[in-house]
Amino acid sequence: MIAATTRVAGVIGSPIRHSLSPAIFNAAFAACGLDWVYAAFEVTEGEAPSAMAGVRSLALEGVSVTMPHKEAVIPALDDLDVAAAALGAVNCVVRRGSSLRGHNTDGAGLVDSLRFDESVDVAGLRCTVLGAGGAGRAVAHALGAAGGIVTVVNRTPERAEAAAALAGPAARVGTVADVDGADLIVNATSVGMGADGQLPLDATRLRDNQVVIDLVYHPARTPLLDAAEAAGARVIGGVGMLVHQAAHAFQLWTGEAPPLEAMRHAAVAALAARAT
Repeated sequence: MIAATTRVAGVIGSPIRHSLSPAIFNAAFAACGLDWVYAAFEVTEGEAPSAMAGVRSLALEGVSVTMPHKEAVIPALDDLDVAAAALGAVNCVVRRGSSLRGHNTDGAGLVDSLRFDESVDVAGLRCTVLGAGGAGRAVAHALGAAGGIVTVVNRTPERAEAAAALAGPAARVGTVADVDGADLIVNATSVGMGADGQLPLDATRLRDNQVVIDLVYHPARTPLLDAAEAAGARVIGGVGMLVHQAAHAFQLWTGEAPPLEAMRHAAVAALAARAT
C-alpha cells in the first residue's frame, strides 16, 4: 500500500506512456520489500529544468531520464558522474538532500548484461558499434572502458569520430566492412524497429563466430537478430541492457542489491503483454 512514508521515484520523458520502467522498478521494490513506488511523468520538451526543481521540492528520491531530456537536464544538476560528464547525457538522477547528481548507466548496463547474463568478457574483443547517437556513444564509451577495441560506423563521419573519441585511443571510425572482422557487433540504431524488415548492414557479412546485439527490445526479435542467427552467430536482444541499466539506478537510489531476476521477469512480461 502507498502511505505517507512511501518514497517516490519515477521517469521523465515525452512521450512516456510506452515506458517499461514502472513495471521493472515496481517489481524490484516489491521483491526487496521496499516502501517505494515508481511513476511515469510526462514532461514536455523544454520543461526539464522545471522537472528537476520538482524533484527537489517534492523530495523525490530520483528519476530516470529519457528522450528528449537526457542533455537538457544537465544545467539543472549539481554534479555528474564520469560517464555522464563524458557523454554529455544523463539517464538517471539521484537526489541527496537538495543536491542532484546525474549519472549515465546505459553503457554499463550493456557491459553488465554481457558479463553476467551471457558470460561475455569484452576485454580484447573487436567491437563494431553501428550508430553514433546517444545509445551508440554510451555503448562505445563503455566498451572502450571495459577493454574492447572499438570501431564506430555511422552515416555521418563527424558523429562517428565523436563517438570513437569516447572509446579510448585504440578506437577508430570504420565502415560496414568492419563487421567482417568483428567479434562483437552492436546495433545502436533504430533500424529494425519497424515492420519493413530493414537491416543496418549486409547480412552476408555476418559469421558464426560473432556475437550480435540489437539494442532494440521491441520487437524482441528484429530482422538483424534473425539474419545473424541464420548465419550461426550468437544473438542477444536489448532487454538485458534495459534491465541492467535500471539495476544500476536501483542501487544508486536504494543502496540495495538489485533483484535482477524480478526485474527481468517484469520487463519480459510487460513486453509480452504489449505484443498481445
